[in-house]
Amino acid sequence: MPYTTCTVPQGDKISIQNGKLQVPNHPIIPFIRGDGTGPDIWAASVRVLDAAVEKAYGGSRRISWMEVFAGEESFKRFNNWLPDDTVEAFREFLVGIKGPLTTPVGGGIRSLNVALRQLLDLYVCLRPVQYFTGVPSPVKRPEKVDMVIFRENTEDIYAGIEFAAGTPECAKFLGFLETEFPKEFKKIRFGTQAAAEAFWKSVGAPNVDSSVKVGVGLKPISWSGSVRLIHSAISYAIQFKKKSVTLVHKGNIMKFTSGAFRDWGYQCAEQHFGDKVYTWTQWERTKKEKGEDAANAEQKAALAAGRILIKDAIADIALQQVLTRPEDFDVIATPNLNGDYLSDALAAQVGGIGIAPGGNINYITGHAIFEATHGTAPKYAGKDMVNPGSVVLSGEMMLRHLGWVEAADLILKGLNGAIGSKRVTYDFARLMEGATQIKCSEFGDNLIAHM
Repeated sequence: MPYTTCTVPQGDKISIQNGKLQVPNHPIIPFIRGDGTGPDIWAASVRVLDAAVEKAYGGSRRISWMEVFAGEESFKRFNNWLPDDTVEAFREFLVGIKGPLTTPVGGGIRSLNVALRQLLDLYVCLRPVQYFTGVPSPVKRPEKVDMVIFRENTEDIYAGIEFAAGTPECAKFLGFLETEFPKEFKKIRFGTQAAAEAFWKSVGAPNVDSSVKVGVGLKPISWSGSVRLIHSAISYAIQFKKKSVTLVHKGNIMKFTSGAFRDWGYQCAEQHFGDKVYTWTQWERTKKEKGEDAANAEQKAALAAGRILIKDAIADIALQQVLTRPEDFDVIATPNLNGDYLSDALAAQVGGIGIAPGGNINYITGHAIFEATHGTAPKYAGKDMVNPGSVVLSGEMMLRHLGWVEAADLILKGLNGAIGSKRVTYDFARLMEGATQIKCSEFGDNLIAHM
């Protein structure tokens, strides 16, 4: 299609056949520099990515970068936070990468990141978490943290179905609940004016405005959305020879949403992966029929034979155990909100969100956007200060996703060497003994030198 806000460079399109990406030697890859510190980070990161590809393949492969726009820069240029061209470029060329974006204030798009995920149905938010030796950490044994989170990306509360308190829409929705589902409506503590008035009277303030002020949100979790996410997580675990997949949920309270996610996950594992997995539901059935000793023996034999353990953990317990027993987790599959909490909490254990990579992927269509997971940090914009690690590692994920494993491995080698040299950006330097603080651009140079 013709583009009006961007230009297509010389190169070839990535395609997908029979569920597998077909990657040419000169793929066209759309990118967004990002807002705030985004341009600084991108300038360092793109040199690292190009250097890794050049060193790995000696010029036989290279990326044709296609700049597209979103966020503040796009609004300045085109009076549009997210041009159709940008979405279409990611759709046409399948795989892209982006820096951090500003969320517009006021009406319109709730979040540019969420909008891109939903428009392209990027249902997996893939967040690998690993430790690089020498990175400052608040925990004693950060090297034990080595896991991958599959966060569902399109449902849960991130669907954005909310009604603001005091609006006609909210009043209409509450009225519908009161009429059609009176039992559930009674669970809304201050859903009527009478309840609000009674509360204010009970605290000795009877003249306070007691109109109904209740915001309401919906939490949709579907069988289809859950199964495609969990199927992707288990497939990943099999491909990369992981030991377990943990379904993290809040099913003890939200039985028909989070609880359904867990139940559908076990069904998916047993129906689609058969003797490649062993599930806790299998253990429960054997325990009921033959006793706990028999169930334990069955599980032990299955794991010894190389099967992947499919288990579950309630979200609040999981947040404790990734701190106290991180070695018990390999792959995590979880609904959207839990994944948001877990991924950032785990990032803090291995050096912070500044070096946390992320990818948003649809394994069925082949579409993927890899991204910085941190914010725009506008106060550091243009100062060439911040750590480019999040975009660099997101690029590493992208190269691995393309099958360019040799280049991806060089980036990890370079990053390990750069951190080991203790010539690092300010966020690491202030926490590392004997470190030398260098600029964002210089850290990119240091990383390339250690490939």
